[in-house]
Amino acid sequence: MTTFVGFDVGGTTIKYGLVAATGEILAHGAFATQEAAETVDQMVEVVKGYQQAHPIAGVGVDAPGIVTKDGYMITGGAIASFYEYPLGATLADRLHLPVKVENDANAAAIAERWLGNAQGIDDYVCLVLGTGIGGGLVLNGQVYRGSHGMAGEIGWSITHDLDFQDDLEAVSLNYSASVVTGLVRRYNLSLQHYDPKAKPEPDAAQIIALAHEDDMIAQPIYSQFLSDVVVMLMNLIGTLDPERILIGGGISQNETFMADLQARFDEYIARHKGLNGARQSFSYKIMPAGLRNNAGLIGAVYPLTR
Repeated sequence: MTTFVGFDVGGTTIKYGLVAATGEILAHGAFATQEAAETVDQMVEVVKGYQQAHPIAGVGVDAPGIVTKDGYMITGGAIASFYEYPLGATLADRLHLPVKVENDANAAAIAERWLGNAQGIDDYVCLVLGTGIGGGLVLNGQVYRGSHGMAGEIGWSITHDLDFQDDLEAVSLNYSASVVTGLVRRYNLSLQHYDPKAKPEPDAAQIIALAHEDDMIAQPIYSQFLSDVVVMLMNLIGTLDPERILIGGGISQNETFMADLQARFDEYIARHKGLNGARQSFSYKIMPAGLRNNAGLIGAVYPLTR
């Protein structure tokens, strides 16, 4: 059986798996994200471990940020050491195997068209809500990368009032509609405002649960988070007219969040004359990525299977 190793690089954790040419994940694991050099060492160790029992035909990596076709990382999202880093070439030199590096949201979008909730769909957006926000844009059946590979950096979009006392990215979607830098960070800032000695809460699911218990800190923070995510979705619909928007990242597995998001989305669409009018002719489908949190890893391997 032809097998590949896939890596899904996140801001805090790197997931990996042994992946068949059919996209099936045969084995998987994870390790903490470190500096670039240490991360590469770990990746090499993982691949060599799999090679002891399996013939590995190549390595696929999905990572945050702007990635060139040859696997050079112009930016690395929340991972500072991956900025201007030749990840593809470094891994290929160490492993002597074909290596493909893809932006994480693009990889997720590719996987969804291969095996997930975008099969047979030519126009869709795959959003990865995690440490920041990634966007994979598929238009007319092709991943849209832009002139520099930067297309889909939806998290950089600004939807709040400008604050000229700070970096303008501080009011971008990355800082309001992402899970870690948005929801979790803002909840803990509010928590510490009320109780400086309070222990920070790292788990978004716990914050969502508290919000549903009408917790005085969690409820308004979570409500604002939902509003920010929905405004992002509405802007994407008005700009790109996608048939579907797929939500990826760990939070997409939280059924409470997905139900809350749909309810807030329906409410806001009903309040928007233009979008509500258009909805009389066609629907706006918001749904979780079919491959859930494995979409990026599977999509990273896909080019190697062709």
